[in-house]
Amino acid sequence: MPDIQTLTRQAERQCQQRGVRFTPIRRRVLELIADSSGGLKAYDLLDRLAVEHGAARPPTVYRALDFLIEQGLVHRIESLNAYVACPCPEHHHGFQLLICRHCGRVEELHLDDVSAQLGARAAALGFAVDRQTIELLGACDACRTSAADG
Repeated sequence: MPDIQTLTRQAERQCQQRGVRFTPIRRRVLELIADSSGGLKAYDLLDRLAVEHGAARPPTVYRALDFLIEQGLVHRIESLNAYVACPCPEHHHGFQLLICRHCGRVEELHLDDVSAQLGARAAALGFAVDRQTIELLGACDACRTSAADG
């Protein structure tokens, strides 16, 4: 996973290229999410923002999250109702998330052939896919190792 500064620089460049505003609040929301090893829930974000910006309210956070998702900078973890920073926002294809059910660590995969196969099969069935969310829950190597050692 790239460091926070690298992610924010990538986000700045991407937003500039697309002609959209990367406001200070959007930047801070991305930084807070990127600083979390697993997914971060919207109200956890709000609590952290409220410490820095007393005027932060739920609509502020949700608007920032919507923007970051639209720009491909953040992904929503559907099963956890949480958000994770995208380590490679320049990647314009589908993604899959590996989520450790013990420590909450999230890793992103880009198996484009899986996304393409699902999209093709859906199209063959007359279905138009708006968004793919593939989440694989399990145990990361560190948690499996510590469980075996304990």
